[in-house]
This record gives sequence, C-alpha cells and structure tokens, in this order.
Amino acid sequence: MDRAAAYAALLESDPQAKVEATRAAQAAPARTDADAVFAAAAPGRPAAPVLVHPAKVARRGLGSAAGRAALVHAIAHIEFNAINLALDAVCRFGGMPADYYADWMRVAVEEAHHFSLLAAHLRAAYGRAYGDFPAHDGLWEMARKTADDVLARMALVPRILEARGLDVTPALRDGLAAHGDADAARILDIILADEIGHVAVGNRWFHHLCAARGLDAPAAFAQLCAARGAPPVRPPLNTAARLAAGFSAAELAGFS
Repeated sequence: MDRAAAYAALLESDPQAKVEATRAAQAAPARTDADAVFAAAAPGRPAAPVLVHPAKVARRGLGSAAGRAALVHAIAHIEFNAINLALDAVCRFGGMPADYYADWMRVAVEEAHHFSLLAAHLRAAYGRAYGDFPAHDGLWEMARKTADDVLARMALVPRILEARGLDVTPALRDGLAAHGDADAARILDIILADEIGHVAVGNRWFHHLCAARGLDAPAAFAQLCAARGAPPVRPPLNTAARLAAGFSAAELAGFS
C-alpha cells in the first residue's frame, strides 16, 4: 500500500470515488517514506449530507419505512466517516512500523465495503441515496482532538468511539430484523464481525505505543480520556465482543 495514494483517497469528496481510491491505495506499491506526514485539515466529503448539531439529527422509529431508511443512512454516514478516520490514521502519523500502516489500510478498505453495502441497500430497499438525510460530524471532531498524537488517536477513536459500535450494533440489527429488513440485519452482522477486528487494531497499537513510551496503559488511557474530553463508556457493554477485540476483563469491570 502507498500512503500518498491513501492521502489522495482521504481528500476525495465523491463517495464512490473515495471507495475506489481506497481500494487502489491498498493495492498500490509502496512509494512513500515512512516518516512522511500527510495532515488534512478536513477529509474530502460530498456537499450532502448537510451536517448539523447531533441534537438536531431527527430520530425516527423503526416502525416506518422512513424511520428505517433514516437509520440505515445514519449507519452509512458512520461508515463513510470511518473510511476517513482509518485513512487519516495511515496518513497523519509518520514513523510507525509497516504493520501499523497495513493494519489501518485494511481497516479503511473494510469500512469502504461497509459503506458500499449500506449505500446500495439504501437505494434498493428505500429509494434513497446517501446524503438525503442530515447528519452530524461527531466522529471527525474526535479526529481533530487527537490530530497531534498517534497515542491519543489510538486511545480515543478505536477504544472509545468504534468500541461503542460493538455495544449498540446488536440491538440495531435486531430492531431492523424485527421490522422486516433482513438484508440490513445481514449487513450489520458483517459490520459487527469486522469492527471487532478494527477495535483490536486500535488496542494493538495503543498498547504498542504505551510500551514504547514506558507508560502504564490503564493510567495513560484514563489521562487521555480526561484531557481530550472523551465521552464516557456507558453500559450495557457487549462484553464478548470487547473481549474478542482485546479489552481485558479488568478494563471492562472498570467501565461498569
């Protein structure tokens, strides 16, 4: 994979072109110096969806087709942002081991696959397109808060934000299935299985960096959460998924 090509994918604003550029970046031969830094102030994204404050994103029940479409759109928006977050992890932080870049490039490609599945389902099942509903920018806000330090990024994006997805996805999946959207439920099964691996990547590199810097991992995590304004981890937790993703039983007990 090539980090300069990953940066071009990060800056791409058209969703389908971003998906294709992400896959191409993974397949490209490496040409970029490992110490190079490609820091984007903001990722490329389309004019729609309109981004609003999280409190202004409409909540609709799953009992209507419009409500289910809105939920599928919201998850697609999360996956689109997740492409950018993974690409930014590849591009922004120089001097990491080659496996770090390979790990996050693989994550970016899998997030692109998730987005493509959801966008296609949104069209096929509901006649709607990505961008048809307002969305918020909460995921990228944490990217801005952790842009200066790869340790902070590994602590707070995969271990806080993406891990939250492990907790909430089963209920979303069951709700969609109960209201007749079996195809969306199957997509969420794929996403949940892959996201366990994505959180595991974050855990791997968080602990690697703590060891390299001589830090106690639990203390460093607590300090970073407080300093960077991370949202609290709230139960109920998907304990099995979090353990599979590399959290310890002691950590999970501390979240309860």
